[in-house]
Amino acid sequence: MADTRPLTWPTDPIRTERLVLRQSEARDRAVTIELNASPEVTTYLGGPQPREELERTVPEVPGQRPGFFVVELDGAAIGTILLDPHAERPGHIRPDIGKTELGYLFLPRAWGHGYAAEACAAALAWLAGELPGEAVVLRTQTANKGSMRLAAKLGFTEVERYQAFGAEQWFGVRSPAR
Repeated sequence: MADTRPLTWPTDPIRTERLVLRQSEARDRAVTIELNASPEVTTYLGGPQPREELERTVPEVPGQRPGFFVVELDGAAIGTILLDPHAERPGHIRPDIGKTELGYLFLPRAWGHGYAAEACAAALAWLAGELPGEAVVLRTQTANKGSMRLAAKLGFTEVERYQAFGAEQWFGVRSPAR
């Protein structure tokens, strides 16, 4: 299903103190494959996808859709952020809480430097300008301590916990007033 939210896309690159968030380009295919094939990155997302399958299925320009940002540091892609219609994502759906879900993947070499918090905050600010009043939801495994810290830092509050994929999951919301 196509994203029908009234988002201005493509958007101009978003610049933070250290990062650039921009729409995807053909040069981002390799990092998209690397992120999804990485056992470290996908530990809490069901594990890595086979690289051969990704080479075959990832489009020439990955993530061509509103709300999909490539995150760059010094001109090199280090991750992706997706502000996605929540109802289109599989799993625990609560459109009564929020209709947009924040998702992110960062390369292990980018972990521990605050890049995810900086980039996600910038993407959330962009969304607030595009869709004022829109609540955003986030799902993660409670075992993913880094993601749990990031959710708290970004102002997400717990709505509920539930069991899925053999593990306890956390579902939170960031109210539009943030």
